[in-house]
Amino acid sequence: GLDLAVKEINAPGAIKGRPLAYEFEDSQSDARQTVNIARKYVADSRIVVEVGDFSSAASMAASPIYQSAGLVQFGFTNSHPKFTEGGDYIWSNAVNQKDEMPLLAHFAKDLGLKRIGAMFINSDWGRTAKDLLAEAVKKDGGEVVAAEGYLADEKDFRSAIVRLRDANPDSIALISYYPDGAQLARQIHNADLKQPIIASGSIYSPKFLEIAGEAANGVMTTVPFFPDDPRPVVQKFVKNFVAKFGAQPDAYNGRAYDTFILLAEVMRQFGTSRQNVKDGLGKIKDVPSVVYGAVTF
Repeated sequence: GLDLAVKEINAPGAIKGRPLAYEFEDSQSDARQTVNIARKYVADSRIVVEVGDFSSAASMAASPIYQSAGLVQFGFTNSHPKFTEGGDYIWSNAVNQKDEMPLLAHFAKDLGLKRIGAMFINSDWGRTAKDLLAEAVKKDGGEVVAAEGYLADEKDFRSAIVRLRDANPDSIALISYYPDGAQLARQIHNADLKQPIIASGSIYSPKFLEIAGEAANGVMTTVPFFPDDPRPVVQKFVKNFVAKFGAQPDAYNGRAYDTFILLAEVMRQFGTSRQNVKDGLGKIKDVPSVVYGAVTF
């Protein structure tokens, strides 16, 4: 998504004649590494905005460094409600969990599901999302009857699935990313649980279908981006993505593409200094977006 955006941004004259480039560091979503990377980035005068980290928890560990240095930290996948409370240099265009979890709860209610068993990744993001889901389900007249946390690198969920089954839910909610969510779906399917599965939009990826296989059938989720959306801006993006990479984009590809298109437009309109980027984000209006249609903060 980032690469496709860079190609498009640089093709028609770039940003006032200067090409956009990005420097990539793999933090492994480890909070200690994000702090070290943040110190490196703030000391590099070429860098005018930082994008990421992937997980909210890893990003939030580094937020004080970016805030103190006056370098925008733009968390395009950071949906934790407290992420942007890190300061006025901390920005996100991700759907906040305070919005996504009530949406998932309303979806369950519309399907007539009232007793939900939840599986959640045991991180600050996962625990917060689980609590927000439970609160929203209760407001809708239902109940989360069991909630089982798991670690990101776990592979065997059978004991947790048995505990969920014993709570007699009428549905199972996954608060997961696509690799772990797909493994959960497979093991729930193998355990012969017949309850419908609903899931946070973070599972949405063609890779989820690939890893989950037959167990993906019937899993329901809500997503802010879908490649069959008929809007012209989406279809142009999907066509170009498939031509370049030979596969359909997932929700994270869409978010990544949107983010660079947005930041490039901020730089074109308001300038390329760190302060320009921060000020411009607060002023920019109606930037085309494959996720939202148009973006204004």
